[in-house]
Amino acid sequence: MNVLLVDDHPLILSALQTVIQGLGDHVRVVGVGSARAARETLQANHEFDLVLLDLQLGDANGFDLLVEFRSAYPALPVVVVSASDRASDVIRSIDLGAMGFVPKRASNDTLFEALHMVMSGGIYVPPMNIGAPAEGSTPHRRATDNVGVPLQVVNAEASGGDFQTQPSLASIGLTPRQTDVLALLLQGKANKLIARELGLSVETVKDHVAAVLRALGVSSRTQAVLAVSQMSQKHGGFSAWRTGPQ
Repeated sequence: MNVLLVDDHPLILSALQTVIQGLGDHVRVVGVGSARAARETLQANHEFDLVLLDLQLGDANGFDLLVEFRSAYPALPVVVVSASDRASDVIRSIDLGAMGFVPKRASNDTLFEALHMVMSGGIYVPPMNIGAPAEGSTPHRRATDNVGVPLQVVNAEASGGDFQTQPSLASIGLTPRQTDVLALLLQGKANKLIARELGLSVETVKDHVAAVLRALGVSSRTQAVLAVSQMSQKHGGFSAWRTGPQ
């Protein structure tokens, strides 16, 4: 597995390289200290399997770089590794296409778990309490603002809805085609790409996406991703559910 690590702090870059290489002899880590170097490295080598991206870079905004990478290399998963563990940063990262978010204060085991989950097609998010306002800020409530979340999980609610115990994925009644749409939606693919992959019209995909959101009880793609993360953690994983008995 080839991993590109992007972090402008030399000591952290070196430490993370050592930790990630500890995943096994088959892991090769290339570390770069700037957005420019990351761009050049990816342009020169298309064999990377994963990007680990810090949000605080000296020559670029990490969120902007995340968007750039997801657009230029849609098949390349990006995991944010950040000193921040604010819920707003986690939500924004997932919303912009990151397949995971790992705080730098997390343990090595947590980092390994996150990387294994992402490389298996899952999405990793850290434990956090969504909606705790920063000191001195004015609280602004959103659909997800009052939800506490266990490891690997962010629970998403429909706008204005009350917290409810999450059902299992198998119990929400998706059709096989809706399940296929959900799988591609979880990969951050737009409706046009989903339509192309499944041989459907864009309008049909829109109808399936709307049905999936209704079944999950959420109101946006990001909430769907986070809700499935919770269901998968509680009930055995999305991949196992997809391939299991229907």
